Amino acid sequence: MKNLMERFISKMDRDKIEACVREAESRTRGEIVVMVVPRSYGYPMADLLGATALSLPVAIALTPEMGGLFWAGPWNLWIFLALLIPLFLVFHQTVKRVHRLKRWFISGKEMEDEVREAAQIQFFRKGLYRTREETGVLIYISVFERRVWVLGDRGINAVIPEGHWKDVVAMIIQAIKDRRPGEGICQAIGDVSRILQEKFPIRHNDQNELKNLMVEDVPS
Repeated sequence: MKNLMERFISKMDRDKIEACVREAESRTRGEIVVMVVPRSYGYPMADLLGATALSLPVAIALTPEMGGLFWAGPWNLWIFLALLIPLFLVFHQTVKRVHRLKRWFISGKEMEDEVREAAQIQFFRKGLYRTREETGVLIYISVFERRVWVLGDRGINAVIPEGHWKDVVAMIIQAIKDRRPGEGICQAIGDVSRILQEKFPIRHNDQNELKNLMVEDVPS
């Protein structure tokens, strides 16, 4: 997944995003964390479904020809199995490694559920619930699924409803589709900052309590 992450977000983009978070947090006591992960789940069932869906018709199509070649009859079971097993193994690895192909065998709902669950886990694992005024906000971006989730701590949710972040999510997803993720993330950070600034303006004794950007090379 390392190459996927390098293609998705460059070193220049990472530096730019960190600078955007610092600028945003200079106007609000909200704590904004951007987390980018290669994927939220491994989806092993998709590998099995994909391998089966691809290997089975190929094995069926090749069995008569191979059966005739070896004088075993056009529908010899052993010829079919001899073709199916190696084809299944090859396609299993292919589906596992080719992300565009793998997505064909995963429903949108499954990806949505896995990304939401992973975002919630990371919210607590990375300590966003430990801020002094419960003002942590996680912008969670899962590259493989092309999904974004925004989570706020209790202090945020008390005054800003969760559905308020839909425009922020849509902005980042559109930027990813347009192949300008760094720019889109920074624009989203600016929008989050403006929302937080109204409810949680900066104070003279405020301090940065969390890392601004977390990029994971492997799913945790």
